[in-house]
Amino acid sequence: MNFQQLRSVREAVRCGFNLTEVAHTLHTSQPGVSRQIRELEEELGIELFVRAGKRLTGLTEPGGHVLPIIERMLMESTNLRHAGQEFVARQSGLLSVAATHSQARYALPVAVQEFRLHFPNVKLHLHQGSPKQIAQMLLSGEVDVGIATEALGDYPQLVALPCYRWTHSVIVPPGHALLDAPLTLDALGRYPLITYDTGFTGRTRIDKAFEDQGLAPNIVLTAMDADVIKTYVQLGMGVGIVAGIAYEAERDTQLRALDAGELFGINLTKLAVRRGNYLRGYVHAFIESFAPTLPRGVVEQALADDAPAQIDI
Repeated sequence: MNFQQLRSVREAVRCGFNLTEVAHTLHTSQPGVSRQIRELEEELGIELFVRAGKRLTGLTEPGGHVLPIIERMLMESTNLRHAGQEFVARQSGLLSVAATHSQARYALPVAVQEFRLHFPNVKLHLHQGSPKQIAQMLLSGEVDVGIATEALGDYPQLVALPCYRWTHSVIVPPGHALLDAPLTLDALGRYPLITYDTGFTGRTRIDKAFEDQGLAPNIVLTAMDADVIKTYVQLGMGVGIVAGIAYEAERDTQLRALDAGELFGINLTKLAVRRGNYLRGYVHAFIESFAPTLPRGVVEQALADDAPAQIDI
């Protein structure tokens, strides 16, 4: 048994059982891939794949049982390599972080700046995407750390840890009528609204709040980006609902903000890592810089536990 055989099986599943694509991914030939799979099957004494002639069409029942074990073995081989590399070069390497626009634009800059100061030889790759895209990047091993408010806690293969709480703000131009009276959902629902796309930055709570009151808000425009929302509010297209951290009084001089925490509740941003993944020392340093409630010991304990971590923030 060797790792090339294990990789051939894993990639066959990832590539939809297309051996030509597997050969391209592994930089080898299609007959070579077929041979590796056959040799592993012979050694294990079971068939891993259902076949139609020479084509693979799916996993057999034993194959479905063995695949998670193969995944774990390949992950541990990667972890072993990373552990060795860390002792060789503790202060250099690559850190990949995925975050939504709101997190990347408003929450991450201070942590990134501090991290670069302490680890100047570590290359930092910052990816942006939807919460579901961030989860997929974590699951595929494309990134080390993912940060979002939505979705990350929905995947058992990920460990999602609480970072900080935040509320939404309603933003309007100066002199708007909403500034002169207590903010209510009923009053807000009388105006065209501009807010986040479904699945972004606490949008679930916004929808639920209106639904619970039996109201149907007139959402005229949605975006992934708080800066886009603010732009169209300034143009007079409607009232904006954004994350509170996205309103900056010294920059957003043409806008005013009203705290909407009582209307839409408190949101919780989470930081996620892939369960079973080895995290280098500088990854832990970045995590603690962004979320001081998540020192290395807390993260490692959460990775070791099956149950979600209970962390006070």
